[in-house]
Amino acid sequence: MDNTKDNHTTNPSEKPQLTSENCRRRGAKLEVYDWLADIPESHDDTDLVEVRFKNTRKGYYRNTTHIRLVPGDLVAVEASPGHDIGEVTLTGRLVLLQMKKNNVKIDNPDLKRVYRKAKPNDLEKFEEAKAKEHDTMIRARKIAEDLHLDMKIGDVEYQGDGNKAIFYYIADERVDFRQLIKVLAEVFRVRIEMKQIGARQEAGRIGGLGPCGRQLCCSGWMTNFVSVATSAARYQDIALNPQKLAGQCAKLKCCLNYEADAYVEAQKRLPSREIPLETKLNTYYHFKTDIFKREMSYSTDKSIAANVVTVSAERVFEVIALNKKGIKPDTLESEAGARAPERREFEDVVGQDSLTRFDKAKKSKKKGNGGGNSGRRQQQGGEPRNKSGNNNGNRGQNNKPPRNGKKGGGDKEANAQQPRKGGGENQAPKSAPKPTAPKPTAPKPAAPEKKE
Repeated sequence: MDNTKDNHTTNPSEKPQLTSENCRRRGAKLEVYDWLADIPESHDDTDLVEVRFKNTRKGYYRNTTHIRLVPGDLVAVEASPGHDIGEVTLTGRLVLLQMKKNNVKIDNPDLKRVYRKAKPNDLEKFEEAKAKEHDTMIRARKIAEDLHLDMKIGDVEYQGDGNKAIFYYIADERVDFRQLIKVLAEVFRVRIEMKQIGARQEAGRIGGLGPCGRQLCCSGWMTNFVSVATSAARYQDIALNPQKLAGQCAKLKCCLNYEADAYVEAQKRLPSREIPLETKLNTYYHFKTDIFKREMSYSTDKSIAANVVTVSAERVFEVIALNKKGIKPDTLESEAGARAPERREFEDVVGQDSLTRFDKAKKSKKKGNGGGNSGRRQQQGGEPRNKSGNNNGNRGQNNKPPRNGKKGGGDKEANAQQPRKGGGENQAPKSAPKPTAPKPTAPKPAAPEKKE
């Protein structure tokens, strides 16, 4: 028997080897595509590199020792105090463009340095620090609650060497957390730094699924948050329902801004909604608009939908021009007539479905036993029973008591014993009627003799 171990099996007691690939943070939303990667000389233009920390924070550092770095390398960078562990995301010429975009000065003397590539000892401390982040956040929330502080600690980030912890919190008002810092420093034995974030940043850090079924935009790819106003919903004719418009952060959804510009541009090519349309019979007021179909609906009442007429935007422009000249058209519809709202029925496009497939009449599955009137009805194709209770023309025979102690008459037994033909009643040619068996009669008792 071969006792050699499989290459894919591991001993659970042995710790997995720490490498830069294992320690890299997954699902990074701050990823940047290096479109100059195919140009080797572009990476030697500057010694500045971009480093990412815990998927939500970036920094720019000088590679003073000229270490050969590529995107994906884990490096130890200068921090205050100690050092931090981060992942290189950009090198070369694109770093200068990113710094300009983020308003970071290239000649800033406060830019820190890259020490070295992360060693196995650095990666081990880094993993130990990451493992304590969740428990630290839970304990810090309990401490803030005991101190009666109106704040919520949303996330904790340890420095790569484990000597410093950044606590991210949200609060509606200004919070005096000086006492909280003292308690946290005594409990966790690290330097404490507090950073206030907004509700959108908190949702981006925690993550989740939106009502669309996809990952939250703030946790997937958004890096900066633009203010969202209710006017974006008005432009798109969305009902102002707070429960529908609010996201998981209890703020207006960021996706309301995605298509707002397209709706604003489309509405510029439509007539004003404030202008009523005059006809010889009625005055019509705007009711609703289908922006991309360029169709507008008008009602004779401002508050309710009464006598709603849907016309094209071109026809509305025509009626407005006629009203300005003092002319009132006979009707609001054009010569071709108003387009009535279509009521679409169900269409079996694929040809494999039907809404009425369960409405078909079920066939009777009763089995005829050949005895009694039920067997007769089964043979005759399920015809209804007549008032006399029998279908064979012998009216009232069923009401008589059975003779010879049997349940049915003799003719019924004879009919039941005959084989069926074609599932119907035994048919005989009309010229030769079927003989019927004579009815058995009981002998009359003899008259008693008279005694003299």
